[in-house]
This record gives sequence, structure tokens and C-alpha cells, in this order.
Amino acid sequence: MGLGLVHAFEDDPDQEQEASRLYQGTESSVDSASANVVRSPGAPDLTEEEFERAKEIYFQRCAGCHGVLRRGATGKPLTPDITQDRGLDYLKVFINYGSPAGMPNWGTSGDFSEEEVELMAKYIMHEPPVPPEFGMPEMQESWEVVVPPEERPTEQMNDLDLENIFSVTLRDAGQIALIDGGSKEIVDILDTGYAVHISRISASGRYLFVIGRDAKVDMIDMWMEEPGIVASIKVGMEARSVETSKFEGYEDRFAIAGAYWPPQYVIMDGETLEPLRIVSTRGMTVGTQEYHPEPRVAAIVASHQHPEFIVNVKETGKVQLVNYENLDALSMVEIDTSRFLHDGGWESSGRYFMTAANESNQIVVIDAQDRELEAIVDVGQTPHPGRGANFIDPEFGPVWATSHLGDNTIQLIGTDPEEYPENAWRVVRTLEGQGGGSLFIKTHPESSNLYVDTPLNPGEEISQSVAVYDLNDLEAGYEVLPIAEWADVGEGPKRVVQPEFNNAGDEVWFSVWNAMDQESALVIVDDTTRELKAVIKDERLVTPTGKFNVLNTQNDIY
Repeated sequence: MGLGLVHAFEDDPDQEQEASRLYQGTESSVDSASANVVRSPGAPDLTEEEFERAKEIYFQRCAGCHGVLRRGATGKPLTPDITQDRGLDYLKVFINYGSPAGMPNWGTSGDFSEEEVELMAKYIMHEPPVPPEFGMPEMQESWEVVVPPEERPTEQMNDLDLENIFSVTLRDAGQIALIDGGSKEIVDILDTGYAVHISRISASGRYLFVIGRDAKVDMIDMWMEEPGIVASIKVGMEARSVETSKFEGYEDRFAIAGAYWPPQYVIMDGETLEPLRIVSTRGMTVGTQEYHPEPRVAAIVASHQHPEFIVNVKETGKVQLVNYENLDALSMVEIDTSRFLHDGGWESSGRYFMTAANESNQIVVIDAQDRELEAIVDVGQTPHPGRGANFIDPEFGPVWATSHLGDNTIQLIGTDPEEYPENAWRVVRTLEGQGGGSLFIKTHPESSNLYVDTPLNPGEEISQSVAVYDLNDLEAGYEVLPIAEWADVGEGPKRVVQPEFNNAGDEVWFSVWNAMDQESALVIVDDTTRELKAVIKDERLVTPTGKFNVLNTQNDIY
């Protein structure tokens, strides 16, 4: 059996698998020391020191794929009933060589030593250590109002063009940069949580919310003379999503944040971040209806159709439409869809939420008006659209597009059931791209271009460039823009990630994401000519990744 694994891995020529491995190997922000050791009968003995080392490795390298509780997420379950049955020798081979299904070859890659391979094989034969819960007392203790609402300005006190400010994640520095889209100058650098995943702007455009992988939420008042953090809170030990209420009459009233650990979300006061209501997401999976103790909260969007937040519950495949009219009598519609829900966004009318069930290779369509499942669309391998891209296909009408981590395709799904019913909720066109490893696809209502990044592709030339298509001639193929070359930052991986338009839709910004100890940059391209317009370099731009233009984020323009 071990030799079969070796040969399967060595004979796998598909480089697209490597993109998925890079994506899935993200470390957990859960502090391994917080999880108590559990010794299991039938498992090899480990010393206390070995347990602590193994926990640290697991949370850094394995939890993002297999889950904190090892019940399976994008990776297979690794509970003791399974691992003890496989035996030590099997587990060592599997960890050492990996598998074509996406398990990294931790040993042969050099990431793990021979001793660490054996250590991890022994460790996963024990019961998984469980991190502590994080409830209302812990949230209350972490909650801080830096500037109370009554002490904040009643009007904008700076001369910034707030509609063209970019919130840029400086991943490894635990910061964001606020950058003026006109002058291309850094307005300020703010300390936030580690590895900010997203920035969201309130309905009014005044407050910017960011959330780190460490589950720290920071609320930034953009009206202050110098925009700054006015409130913060930790909502768990690991998280990725935050949003604010946008339904008419409830603008800026509530905020919501979803956690990976513990698996839950919390609704907060929209002006202070005071935690008001915590909801656990533990429950049964779709289809098999098996209990899952760790269904993580992925994308959250604010409905414009009802006073609701739309919450993706990843591992169980449930979409919850959470009504916030009465938090003392919270009501929701829970919709069974497809497992491993991740990211997504609105189609152009703002009625249908399009979201990727990435490991199921599907796009789920939720009708936010009628509060029901509209469709499930089969697409390519591991869709990862970000929020997707909306435009008019010259033949098929309004479409929403996704790219993929696991293959080189870009697929267009029809989104107009009224005028184009024959095209609605099916793939109407498939484009060939540079390769797999894409994280974001983007266009703009004022643009005739479609940009696709490939930062996790194992090919250096592909990961350091982007493909751009003419929306009026999609079958003509793509042009490659050498973004990293234009950045001219010297050595390093220089992954090019996340196209983001300015408010006018005539510039598109890219992050050139280099190693922490190497130079990174932001590259701005003229959307009309597809030529280099500007490069932003600054020693403070440490590992820039996501960028969010205030106007586009506020109004769900993508």
C-alpha cells in the first residue's frame, strides 16, 4: 500500500494539484498551547515535549485542511478510529509521500524531517487536543471602545477622497495600509489582527471593518482627522469574515463576524462592536446528515432584500439567512446546498448570491429575495472566485464568472432568468486560462477587460503575471501582463494577487506579494491601454495581499 502511494504521487503530472496543496496548507491561528493533550489507548506513547511539538506542527501545517478536531474539512478525517486502524507504518508513508488527492508530501519535500514524520504519525493516533471555547465572557473581556460614538466627529474631518481609498492587507505585519487612489500615497498604516483576510465598508461609507486570521475585528472611522481604530474585539481564536448591515433602515446598525474556531458567528453593535448574540454552527452535514463538530463560517454578505446576513457554513454545506430585526427572537432560514462552501458574491442585480462550494466543484445560487436555493451549478476543479466578476456576455447576456484553483478554466454562468431563461444558472462559456492556482477574478462596469490572477500556480512565470481578456471578444484568448516584472522588486516568489479597480473603473491594482524579508509592491495598470501606470513601493508595504476600494466594496461592485 505504501509503494502504491509513492508511485501515485510520483506519476502525477498535473501541476494544478500543487496549487490546491499550497492553498490548503495554510496554518491555523489557534494557539496550539491552548489545546489540552489527550492520550489514547492503543496509540504510541509520546512525551510531554513531543506532544507539544506535534501540536504546534499540526496547527501550523495540518489544521487548515483536516480541521482543528481532525473530523475532516478539505482533507480527510484523521480521528483515532481511522488512524489506529491504518497503523503507524501506513501513516508514516502517507505523511512522507502525500497523495494525488491533495495531501502534501511533507517528508520528501523537505518540510518534515524523518523524525517529524514519525512524530506526526504517532500524534494523529491519539485523540485530537481540543482548544478552549470562546464565548461571551471572553468576547466581553477582549472588547474595547477606543473612541466612544459620542466623541467621534459628526462630519468628515479630513480632505480625503474616501470613495477612492484602498484598504490594503499587509499580511505578515499584522497591519493594513490606507492608500489614496488618486495620489497613490500611503495615508496611514494601522496595526490590526494578524493576516487580515478581508476589509468591509459600512453602508454609509464611514466605517471600515477588518478581520484577521486571529479573529480580531477592528473598526476604523474614516471621518476622523486621521482615520483610526475606534473599537476592536476578538470573536474567537481563528476567523475570516466580517460584514455590516445594509438593508434600508438598518444601515450601519449591526456588524457580524464569523469564526473558524470556535465554529460560530457573533452579531455586534454596528457603532461599538459590543457583542450582542453568538450563534454556534455545529450541526448535521447536508446529504449524509452526519454530525460535524467544526463547521467553519466562511463568506458572509449583507442582503439588500431583507434585514438579513447571509452566512456560509463551510463543512456542513448550509447557507443561513439570519434575520436581525429581533435579536432576542432570532430567526433564520437554513438552506441545504453543497458542502465546503467558501467565498462568493452577488450577481449584477443584487438578488442572487453566487457562492463556491470549492471542494464539491460547484457554484451555489441563493435567491435572497425569495429566501431559497435557486440552483447548484457544476463547474471546474476547486472554484475560487473571490466575489466573482459580473459583465454582459455578447452572446449569452448577463453572466457571473469564476476562476479555479485546480484547473486553468474560467467559467461563465448565466444570471438573468427573466430575459435569458435558457442561459440562467448554467455554464454558458468556458475560457482557457494560463493555469490553475487562481484566487481572484475581476472586472468593473466601466471596464471592457476581465483580469484573472494565478498566484498559487507552481509555474513562476504564471504566478508572477495575470491574464486579461477582452469582454467584447472573449474567444480571442488572453494577453499576459508581466506584473511582477513591472514591479522590479528583485528576488523572491513575487506572487501577483487580487486585481482591484479604483472607483472610476479606469485603473486596476495588483499586489506583488513577496517574502516578508524581501521587497513587495503594488502595481497599477491603465485599464484602457493595459499598460503600466504606476508602481507603489515603500518599506512599510510588507507582504501586501488583499486590496479593497472603499466605493466598490461599499456598493458590491465587481
